[in-house]
Amino acid sequence: MKKLCLAALAAVSLLGCSDTKEEEKTAEKATEKAAEPVRGVTDTEIRLGGMHDLSGVFAAFSSPAVQVANDMFDEVNEEGGIHGRKIRYIVEDHAYQVPKATQAVNKLVTRDEVFAMLMSLGTPHNLAAFPVMDSNNVPSILPLALSRPMETEGDFSRRFVFGPSYYEGVLKGANWMVDEYEIEKACVMYIPSDFGEEVNQAMKDAAEENDALELVESSSHRPDESDFSGTLARLRDAGCELVGVALPIRPIITVVATAKQMGWDDVKFLVSQAGFHSAVAAAPGGVTEGLYGVSPWQDIVSRMKDVPEAKEWADQYKEEYGSVPSGGAVLGRVGAEVTIEALRKAGPDLTTESFLAAMESLDFSDPVTGVDIKMSADNHRAGNDIILSKVIDGIWEPVTTLEDSVSE
Repeated sequence: MKKLCLAALAAVSLLGCSDTKEEEKTAEKATEKAAEPVRGVTDTEIRLGGMHDLSGVFAAFSSPAVQVANDMFDEVNEEGGIHGRKIRYIVEDHAYQVPKATQAVNKLVTRDEVFAMLMSLGTPHNLAAFPVMDSNNVPSILPLALSRPMETEGDFSRRFVFGPSYYEGVLKGANWMVDEYEIEKACVMYIPSDFGEEVNQAMKDAAEENDALELVESSSHRPDESDFSGTLARLRDAGCELVGVALPIRPIITVVATAKQMGWDDVKFLVSQAGFHSAVAAAPGGVTEGLYGVSPWQDIVSRMKDVPEAKEWADQYKEEYGSVPSGGAVLGRVGAEVTIEALRKAGPDLTTESFLAAMESLDFSDPVTGVDIKMSADNHRAGNDIILSKVIDGIWEPVTTLEDSVSE
């Protein structure tokens, strides 16, 4: 009996030792995992990357966005950073060329080892970058591109965008204008990129969904095209009453100005979020007067007339850069603000997972831009409204807020 008890005790002792060793191994593994370095994060720094168009047809968006974001990061860094870490935003210029964007993302992800990509511009450029980013667990934070694939391509948990897609914005804007002005014939002018094709599809679907509307002409253009007189003559002959436009900034201005020079005054033009820029509204000579555009939020130049916080920020920007803030500057502010808030909420033990969870928990309002940020596991949009605006006296003035694209 005594021997059996001793044997049983020995067995229990051995079992206990085994369990203890397993617990110790598990604890060691957890400690090792916790101690593993996080891409782009050190004890003193957080590296973010961005592929931008600083010298191409959409530089009017990228340049001010980068300027404002860096200004905001500098302010945070001067105050000691976020949980002791300073933000470094490494930017590469792709000049709106996909091959250069591919080179840029490879450099930023593999050499610079950035923690996340922030506000990278261009739909085809981001789509070319996503495979590299996904294979290295690099999030895409608020790219300057609102095509639908920005939310659907690759791992959704790592995708966050500024607001509703070009498709949603143009479709709802066109539908409202068709009903409001009893439009029967529509046309579209676009560049043959993912962005342009999406706007083209929105105009097609607007016609297919409305028996009273017909899409009579669809015209494709180079991004650097500058002479639209022949195309506009053809669209006028076709009886177009509404033209959806998916072109870069300067061509948009040229198109509307040329139509007026031709005496074609009874047509309405509608641009997507990519054309919603103060430079378009404030074009010399008032050539874009009457142009319509959609955006996730009100134009800052319009907002600063009635909102003290917006005016104060705009005045500071004008003093620094010699001009009023543009749509690109607003995007830079929102992008930096969202990133800063998420990094703070992610805590001192920053990981990709803690950052993504923090992004999904953001819930705050920015009095300057009027954007209400409320994200969740199912909603990765910084803004959910679609505001239809019209150029009046050189300013984008809100006409109506269209139906929210995210259900409560």
